[in-house]
Amino acid sequence: MDKIASISQQLLQFSPDALIVVDVQGVILFANATSRALFGYSREQLLGQSIEMLVPDRFRFRHGAHVAGYLHDPTAREMGARIPDLFARRADGTEFPAGIRLAPIHDGEKTFIAAAIRDMTERRTINDALVAAREEADRANMAKTRFLATASHDLRQPLQTIRLLNASLLTMTAETAEQYNLLRRQESAIDSASRMLNALLDITRLESGAIEPHLACISLASIYTDLQREFEPLALAKGLQLEFATTSTVVSSDRILLSQLLQNIIGNALKYTAKGFVRVSEILDSDGLHLCIEDSGSGIPGDKLERIFDEYYQVDQQGAPRSGVGLGLAIVREVSRLLGYSVTVTSDYGHGTQVRVRIPIQQVSADESPVERAPPLAARTHATSSCRLVLLEDNDSVRAATELFLTLEGYETHSAASVADAEELLAKLQPGDLLISDYHLNGALTGLDVLQQVRAQHQRQVPAILLSGDLQSMMRVVKTEIPSCRFLSKPVDTNALLAAISELCGS
Repeated sequence: MDKIASISQQLLQFSPDALIVVDVQGVILFANATSRALFGYSREQLLGQSIEMLVPDRFRFRHGAHVAGYLHDPTAREMGARIPDLFARRADGTEFPAGIRLAPIHDGEKTFIAAAIRDMTERRTINDALVAAREEADRANMAKTRFLATASHDLRQPLQTIRLLNASLLTMTAETAEQYNLLRRQESAIDSASRMLNALLDITRLESGAIEPHLACISLASIYTDLQREFEPLALAKGLQLEFATTSTVVSSDRILLSQLLQNIIGNALKYTAKGFVRVSEILDSDGLHLCIEDSGSGIPGDKLERIFDEYYQVDQQGAPRSGVGLGLAIVREVSRLLGYSVTVTSDYGHGTQVRVRIPIQQVSADESPVERAPPLAARTHATSSCRLVLLEDNDSVRAATELFLTLEGYETHSAASVADAEELLAKLQPGDLLISDYHLNGALTGLDVLQQVRAQHQRQVPAILLSGDLQSMMRVVKTEIPSCRFLSKPVDTNALLAAISELCGS
């Protein structure tokens, strides 16, 4: 017993925390060796003195109130838990941030208070450093987000100009097979640069944490309609069948992110399919809704399947040139993570691939009538519609290239560089005329603002196409579907642009 008592005394005297015991009047009755070293007082200087000698002057008034409150309900707890800066005072007058735990000691009818005190200077320094590092990271993320927003618009503008000028050259100067093939190769290079830029911006935005899902009830049929509009020109050009399930399914999801996920999977399937089909179907079971994207393409070797979601990884296809930068499925991985989906890939090398996206059953319902989608596109020809186009674009190069391209395609096109310059043109819009506008205009108004003003002025649903170098951000602002309006991303696909004009003008 004597040995245990000795060990207990040693623990009290040299515990990691300073230990002080006071009576209800705050008189110090016990102070261990650690407390004497921490505060710089001898045992004789502490015993019998008021605890307030260890409290900085500016805290003494509040300290009395805290002690009275504690004695009203004495329990083991942290002192000053709601006080952000709790300090103690040393014998030499210096102060240190203190962490203090209080506990009552009852001896018969008498009550004493034990205080365990720790110097929090090092922890405070670490916490301050962590806070500073987090603030710096937040500033970096904000700067990154601002850069992405600017880059999404500004970097796509010159690509938009080049793509439209190249399409115009195809119409104007492709008199020989050699010229035609040269311009087609140039068009392919422009498309490749556009895909790379889009993929790099998308994956950077996703990984930076700049995107948060905004859930709403989404009709899959409406998403399929948009995807059909987007990919039908490419499928038509390659002679592929692009098929979507007839569906009445509604899911709780982020429309933009879900569309982006499917865009990348379908785009990948079309890229690696030379003949046959790309088919989107649905399977509903107790585990959830499975969106199945199946193709009759070249397939993926079994030993490559594990790596296909890695960034910048591309499966080597025998005899096929590399295309893009290998970010499509990395984007699918990040988007599915954000939405809580799982994605699996199976493939029969040489005979096609199937990608399954599982949406949890809790996010699925089926309470809509099947929506009939637009029929497949036919091969495009020059315009035969009498509708006029009013183009609002504040970038001089893009405006000139767009006007040239549309004029060569047979459309009467009038353009303006600003809302003020466009006022007369917009006031004279006739039924059937179409507005094409950049969404991000210089000045206070957006292209959508202009469209709403024009519709209010003419008291009808003036058809419109809105273009943006940052389509995702634009769609988050728009949120709801706008009748007789199509949204296209810059650099715009010329076939998609002409298809949208044809659809809205009824030609």
